[in-house]
Order: sequence, then structure tokens, then C-alpha cells
Amino acid sequence: MPHVPLRSFMSDGGTQLSVLRDGSADLSFVRLPVDREGLNVIPLYEEQPVVVAPKGHEISVFEDVALEDLAAETFLDADELGGPETALQVVASGAGLLILPMSVARHFNVKDTVARRLTGAPGTEIALAWPSDSTDEVIEEFIGIVRGRTAQSSRQPSAQQEKPKKEPKPDRRGTGVKKPKVAQRYAPNPDKGRGKGSRKKGKR
Repeated sequence: MPHVPLRSFMSDGGTQLSVLRDGSADLSFVRLPVDREGLNVIPLYEEQPVVVAPKGHEISVFEDVALEDLAAETFLDADELGGPETALQVVASGAGLLILPMSVARHFNVKDTVARRLTGAPGTEIALAWPSDSTDEVIEEFIGIVRGRTAQSSRQPSAQQEKPKKEPKPDRRGTGVKKPKVAQRYAPNPDKGRGKGSRKKGKR
């Protein structure tokens, strides 16, 4: 829909629903659980958690780290520190470790930190939320695309338009020359019936 302007912006855990309730956004990608009152919510996928440590920490030699192996470590709370970006800066200083969804850690990608997949910790479920009283066809189209529908899907609003019918093929019966039932296999030989010496030689 090139004629429809699309504006996206980030919202943290505290505003992911308020942007819907105050009309700042038509749709919001949220982290479950959320208060679903007055909203439609479609769960989409689960996101892998990672543990972030200062560069040079021993977790950097592993691809995956188990939560139980980090029992002696100090963990930071991103909300108490004013959000993930600030919390990652604190991690870089060596004050502790931080558990974040993988996409958040990759987005900020603070220098002097290292992130590894964390096993044994609950993942985060991502969902799409929008006001339940919304009837906008553009929003319905967007929701359908997020759910995996294509432009040709019958449930897409843009596919509800009547498709033009194909013109019938012309009836060619009764036109042209009919072919013989038995095809002629050989061309007639003009010399058939003559002997080998039957051709007359011309005089010089």
C-alpha cells in the first residue's frame, strides 16, 4: 500500500499499551502478558533470552550459557536503571550481568559488552495488539499480513474485489478444411510402373 504512510516508533514496557489507549498508535507489538481489556491480541512468536556481560567475561567462550551456572553472579534490573540502554552501559562498567530479550540486546549493541544465549530462563512472547473497536480496512490488511496472509488470500480485504472473468475460448468447430481420416503415407511416384530401362533417351 504505497499510498498509505507508515510510521513506526519504539515504546518500552510501560508505554506499549498506552500508545494504543491514547491514540498515538493504531497497532503495537507488545511483550506478553498484558492487560487485554479493550484490545485484540494475537500471539506471534517466542523470543530467546540472552545474558549480557562485560567484555572479557568468562561467558564469552561459550555459545550458550545455563542460568544455573550463573547463580553466583550479580544481576541488574533494566527497569530500575531506567531502561535497557542505560542498563547495558552499567553492564559495560563491570557492575553486573543483565538478562534481556535477544532483539533488545542486538538493537542497542553497547560497546564493551558480550551477549550469549541463555538456557533455563523463560522466553518472552511477542504479540500484536490493537483496539477491539477498530474497523479500519488498512489495519485489517496489516493484521492479515502479520498473520501470514498474502495479497491473494481470500480473507484479505484487498482480495475481496471481484476478479475479472476470463473470456471464453473461440469455438473452432466447423471451420477450416477437414483432415482426411487416413493420412497419405507416401507421395505418388511419377515413375511407378516403368521398368528400369523404360525411360527414353534423348537424341544428340
